[in-house]
This record gives sequence, C-alpha cells and structure tokens, in this order.
Amino acid sequence: MADDFNAEQKRYLEGFASGIAAARMTGGLAIGQAPAGGVTEPTGPDAIHIKAQEATVKAGGKLCDQEKWKRAENPFEGHNRLIAEAATGKAPKPEDNFRWRYHGLFWVAPTQTSYMCRLRIPNGILHHWQFSGIADLADAHGGPYSHVTTRANLQVREISPEHGQAFLDGLTDLGLTARGSGADNIRNVTGSPTAGIDAQELLDTRPLAKSWHNWIINDRSLYGLPRKFNVAFDGGGVMPVLEETNDIGFQAIEVLEGAAVPAGVWMRLVLGGISGHKDLARDTGIVLKPEDCNKVADAIIRVFIENGDRTNRNKSRMKYVLDAWGFDKYLAAVEEKLGRKLDRVAPEHVAPRKPTDRFAHVGVHRQVQPGLNWVGVVLPVGKMTTDQMRELAKISVECGDGQIRLTVWQNFIFSGVPDAKVAEVEARVKALGLTVEAAGIRSGLVACTGARGCKFAASDTKGHALIIADHVEQAVPGLDVPVNVHLTGCHHSCAQHYIGDIGLIGAKVVVSEEGDTVEGYDIVVGGGFAENPKIGTEIWKAVKAEDAPARVEALLKTYLALRENKDESFQSFTARKGPEALRDAAQEQPVLKAAA
Repeated sequence: MADDFNAEQKRYLEGFASGIAAARMTGGLAIGQAPAGGVTEPTGPDAIHIKAQEATVKAGGKLCDQEKWKRAENPFEGHNRLIAEAATGKAPKPEDNFRWRYHGLFWVAPTQTSYMCRLRIPNGILHHWQFSGIADLADAHGGPYSHVTTRANLQVREISPEHGQAFLDGLTDLGLTARGSGADNIRNVTGSPTAGIDAQELLDTRPLAKSWHNWIINDRSLYGLPRKFNVAFDGGGVMPVLEETNDIGFQAIEVLEGAAVPAGVWMRLVLGGISGHKDLARDTGIVLKPEDCNKVADAIIRVFIENGDRTNRNKSRMKYVLDAWGFDKYLAAVEEKLGRKLDRVAPEHVAPRKPTDRFAHVGVHRQVQPGLNWVGVVLPVGKMTTDQMRELAKISVECGDGQIRLTVWQNFIFSGVPDAKVAEVEARVKALGLTVEAAGIRSGLVACTGARGCKFAASDTKGHALIIADHVEQAVPGLDVPVNVHLTGCHHSCAQHYIGDIGLIGAKVVVSEEGDTVEGYDIVVGGGFAENPKIGTEIWKAVKAEDAPARVEALLKTYLALRENKDESFQSFTARKGPEALRDAAQEQPVLKAAA
C-alpha cells in the first residue's frame, strides 16, 4: 500500500501522523496551531482552561491524564455518546468514568460494579416531595437506600449503566440536578442547616447558597477546574457548617463601630481550607456585602483556573497556589480581576462568633418562630432505606413545614414542628428504628463511604464506625457530653478526620513478614471547628480495625477520669494535657494494658 504514494505524499502522511501523536501526548494542544509558529487564540467558554493548559505545556509541564481527557472530548459535548454506550450496559473506560462525573455519576468498581449518583442540594434543603421522589428513583434505578454526605447532600448507589440517564432525568423532573457534582468542578454548595429558623443567626444563608448554585451551574467556564472546589456560607447560627474546611468560606460576622466600613452584618472571607491536607481556611481580613459574594468567589476561582497545577493531582487544589504565592499576591490578583480593592476590617473590630452547640443537629430545639421547633434525627452513619425516606417525608409534611434539612453531620432535621407535634415526631421516628436522642457518641459519629463502596478506602469505615459506637455505649456508659468521632477511608478525608475529637484514617496494617495486611487506622486527637478550629495530632499509627474500639474506649475513659469538670470538652482537655500525654495515659487504661 505504501508503494502507491510518492515521496511528497509519504512526507505529508508522516507529518500528519506525527501531529496526531503530539496531540495525543498533549491532550489536543498541537491541534489548531497556526503555521510558522502562529497560535490560534482559544475562544468560547472553555478558553480560560485551554489557555491554562497551553501555558503549562509551554512551560515544560506534562498534563495529567484528566486534563488530556478534558481536551480530547469535553464531558458535556460527549454526553450523547456516553448515553449510547451506557445503554449497552457496559462499564465506562477510565476517561469516560471521569466524564460521567460532570453529570453526577461515579463508576465505583471494583467495590460495586455500578454508578453512584451524587446530587446538588444548595444549602442541603429539600421539599418533602423531592425527598420521597429520590427514594422512588433509587428503587427504580439503584439500591433501595441513600446516604447523607458530609456536604449536606445525598448519594444514591447501585445504579446500573443503562439506568444512569434515567436516574438523572428523574432528578430533573423533581427540580433537582447532579450537574457538576463530581470531577474537577465546584461541589455542592453548603449553608447553615438552620438558616432562617435560628434565633442566633446573623444572616439567612439560603438565598446566598441558592444564588451561587445557580451562578455556577449555568456558567460552563466554571467547570473543568484544576481540581475540585468547595464553597460554604455560614450564617453565624448555633449549628456550624464547617466553612473552615472549604476552599472558600463566607462567614456572617458583626462588624463593630470604628471599623473601616459601616457597622453591621458583613460576610468575612476565609480561604484555603482542605482538612485532608492538614489545612483550615484562614481569615483574609476581607469583608463583603452579602450581595457581592458571587462576584468575589467567581474572581477567586478564575485566578485558580489560570494558575492551578494541571500536572500533579496531589498538588492541584487552590491551597497549593496560596502556599506558593502567599495570600497577599493571590488576593491582589483577585482584586485585579474585579477591578477594585476589597474592604478589610481588623479583627478587633469584629464581634466574636457566638458559641455553637454540638448537639444542635440532634433532638428538639426552639426556633426563632414562636411555638415552632426543629427536630434533628440521628442516622446510622448517614444511611436511610427508601422506605424510611418516604415515611420521613410524610412526617415532615404532616408534623412540620414539609422540609428536610440535611446537615454536614450526615443526618437531617425536620423544621417548623409545632410544640403539640413534637411527641408525635419522636414516636414516629422511633417506629422507623431511628432516634432523635442526642447520645454521647452516635450524634457525633461521621464516616465516609469506606471500602464497601469506594476503591480508595483502606478500611470499612461505616461498618467499623457502628462497631465502635456499639462498643463505646457498652464500655463507657458514663459518656455524658458530645464527642465527635470521624472515620475516613483514605487521604481524601471525606469524613474530615482531622477536625474530629477523635479521628481515624484508614490504613493497611502489615501483620506478617510476607507483607500480608489487614484493615486498620491511624488515629488522631484534638481536632476542632467553628469557634475552636484545629487540625488534630496523630498519636497512633497502624492500629488494626479490630483493636480500634478499645483505643477509642481508652481515650474516652481517660478523658472522663481526668477532665476538670463536665464543661471541659474533649478538645479542651486534649489541648490542656497534650496529645502525647493523653495517649500515654490512655495506654494505662486496663483495656489497653490487657492487650499489650
């Protein structure tokens, strides 16, 4: 066949093949270049990302696979092909698994040979008919259950390929979407769970969260970031939203007289939170009018798009640009994009945040509206069956205002419950096998998906969390204060183990000279959030999962025995004694001495 071409034609074909090879190596950057060194200027909504990719390659960097996949076929433009291939029932290729995440579907093999769908629920609030509708969709297209996530969101699992689009279409019918809930996009927008019903709050976050949600899902240039991105709005109420663990946190604050801006309620900007990388968002000193949050967040993200690392997935979050540049340089770039200086207020001109209540998401609490209450329901590590969901939806409309408010603590609250209906809510919840009682450990128990449903997890976090809870309730019946125990399966820290009183991160524990391993955990203590934000300190490494309940027991018994009084929290106790001293004292507990 080659003999049929003359020399000039052969040179043309060789050059064409070389160009295709170069395009494959750079994710398509070689395609569309003008001759003689000229460059075709990218246009359209993806231009900002293409320019950033080209700058990376020009500087000698090698794009990671995900960046190449974005260039080879935009996940939104490839949607119809994805549907056609899924309809055959086949598993997606790695690059298509990545693309499906732009639509909210995650292929979770090998733990489950099916999709998980993560929704978008701004501020975590659903109407009763949406909540029961999701249960119906799960029954029709997936497994008969759902999980509440640590972003006040829902996940539905066991969705087969051919049912993926039908599930997404069903969400649209409910007025919901999963668009952009995975991959390198801005994730579910969180806000204060008690927004609008909390007597302590300074500002209702619901309109801010909804406005930002609509801003991002309708602007394609805000998809395809260097890495995922989190934004949270905290209204200053009694229930924190953990905004300090987000890339961008907007905190409602009261600015006092004498500041550089008029006294009143403003939004304080904090940046760079990513607890899995041992960093919490830091105060920038910048304050905003609430209506300016969208514009400022947009500018912050565009600076990240242009300068984030597109070569190393482990160093591609915004935190690493902040680390390299410093906050002053980054904020100067944001102000340049905005075309104006942002207002700043010194800390002494800001009123302290009012105390939060660790039990506010569980049990019965008075609303600001006279005669009404919110009622927090404990879910076993965030899991509900679809039958429970439908009945809970009925309770919400028959005994409350018809809303289900999800929280970052993997549970939910009913709102608008009249005093006369509280007992009925408690009884009906109990009949479902759930509870509204604020027990010592279960109310603060948080666990990620774990090895049962995530390929990254080193341990079965949800299963082990329930075992730990059962053990502690038997072994430490005197636990009379809330304690947060967080179990996460891997370094992604979806359960935010570093901010728990006691945090466990999955690890493979070597148990033989041949290198055999079993599931286990590294253990940290002393983390905190809201008015006491802190990254915990590691005290034990490679603890076998079967030994973890005894370690937690020993820590809690040491705390109860040595605390100054009931008002001294576990975090305060750990800070006073020191993490290492707490570990040493815990190792003297009988349960650990016997196992030594």
